[in-house]
Amino acid sequence: MGMGKRKRWWLPELAGIGLLLIALVVIFLGGQSNHFALYFKDTFITTSAPLDRCSSRHPETPHDKLLGGLLSPDIDEQSCFSRYKSSMFRKPSPFSVSPYLVEKLRKYEELHKKCGPKSDLYKRAIDQLNSGQNTDNAECKYVIWTQINGLGNRMLSLASTFLYALLTNRVLLVELTTEMRDVFCEPFPGSSWQLPPDFPIKNLLLKYGNDSPESYAVMLKNKTIPGDSNIRPESLPSLVFFNAVAFNWRMENHLFCEDDQKILQKFNWMVVKSDGYYAAALFLLPTYRNELRRLFPVKESVFHHLGRYLFQPANPVWNIIERFYRTHLINSDEKVGFQIRQFREEPIPFEDVYNRIIECSETENLLPKLDQLNHDNSTRIIDKRISVLVLSLSSEFYDMIKAMYYEKSTVSGEMVAVYQPTHEREQDSQAKFHNQKALAEMFLLSYCDKIITTATSTFGYVAHGLAGSKPWVLRTLNRLMKEPGSACVRSMSVEPCLHSPPIIECKENVRIDPTEVEPYLRQCDDAPPMGLKLYDLV
Repeated sequence: MGMGKRKRWWLPELAGIGLLLIALVVIFLGGQSNHFALYFKDTFITTSAPLDRCSSRHPETPHDKLLGGLLSPDIDEQSCFSRYKSSMFRKPSPFSVSPYLVEKLRKYEELHKKCGPKSDLYKRAIDQLNSGQNTDNAECKYVIWTQINGLGNRMLSLASTFLYALLTNRVLLVELTTEMRDVFCEPFPGSSWQLPPDFPIKNLLLKYGNDSPESYAVMLKNKTIPGDSNIRPESLPSLVFFNAVAFNWRMENHLFCEDDQKILQKFNWMVVKSDGYYAAALFLLPTYRNELRRLFPVKESVFHHLGRYLFQPANPVWNIIERFYRTHLINSDEKVGFQIRQFREEPIPFEDVYNRIIECSETENLLPKLDQLNHDNSTRIIDKRISVLVLSLSSEFYDMIKAMYYEKSTVSGEMVAVYQPTHEREQDSQAKFHNQKALAEMFLLSYCDKIITTATSTFGYVAHGLAGSKPWVLRTLNRLMKEPGSACVRSMSVEPCLHSPPIIECKENVRIDPTEVEPYLRQCDDAPPMGLKLYDLV
């Protein structure tokens, strides 16, 4: 009996001591770095718990939910998860946001809400459009964007058109075809940027081209309107087509003349078709130059700020991004991203491209060096994890880079993991899921610490622009490969390149070189000698 009573007395005490020890362990682990907890979650259970920093290895980095004031807090998080979560995975912006840009964006959002689809003023503007005649002193003026080419081109041209809307006090409406739906979130609180399906003019992409009577160039050529900046708005047609497709710049150089811009601003409705980053060309116009300086004191931050404001992945896309990041990248000490694009018009043998990629990596110390002598590293403590992200339509580059680190260890003992989210083989910009995956990969690339892109690739422009990072540019997949020099160069600017800048000839027989207008407008470092790019080198 006595032994039995002592046994019952000890059992509760032992249980209490056990609970106390468990509690102490939990407290101890809770006081350690969150790296352990996050590693545990991502290794053993599926979780969507939010992070409050860009990397599990950098707990001191704060999460700037509104991106320095770029974003309005007036959009519900459930409607767009990426809007307030994307910055958790990316380094803080190297560029401060101008208070004037913040003020301008809030005023634009008010204008869009007042004049956007379903508003009374929009219905009134539609009536004016249907009349075929322009009016003076309209409360709301519009610019409608139509897409062309791949997703990278579309994002660059859309950002440019939004900047044009900001400069000219127009409301941006977007013709979203089927393959572009469920790709981006709505960017403006309280209203939509989508052109309503009952818009009276259908299929703008095909309707307007070089010979369209609505084209501003055709109007001038046919003398439908005089080239006089004093023309009365009421004497103009109800709509003008602004042709900003790259190969048209040289035919329509007058679009960047002061008098012509004054005429264009009198139209209440404008349709823009573009396939490139014509935002850089807007700096050529004295009319907008002072405003642009106030909006972007740092010139190379233009797309970085506008892109982060406009382009938030829709929830289906964000689910892909977050799931991949949490599964493969979250515990990396360093993330290295390669974007490799092969152009059909300039085919290069795979082996040549691969060799140049490896040459670039070795010269610029982008990847850990391999231990060619196969030393015994079994006792070495691995204290650095490196994730290599390979983005390409083909799988060959991924296979080769992965095999390198599978077959040999690194000299310094880093643990290297290589990933490729997709390999689509062919670009299909007319398929929605293809565009969703392309956007997901752009964002994943923008989360990398080192970004290596292909020269002239708009996909790469978007990714390093969103990151605010100067990339290493592979001189491999176009004409640059035929020129002597290193396999890659470090870009001197975050900005995208306008591949075909306009020839400016506002006065007869007086031609202006765009790169001589301002010191911050120079040739692109990845597309010489034709491109135009914004730099901050002076």
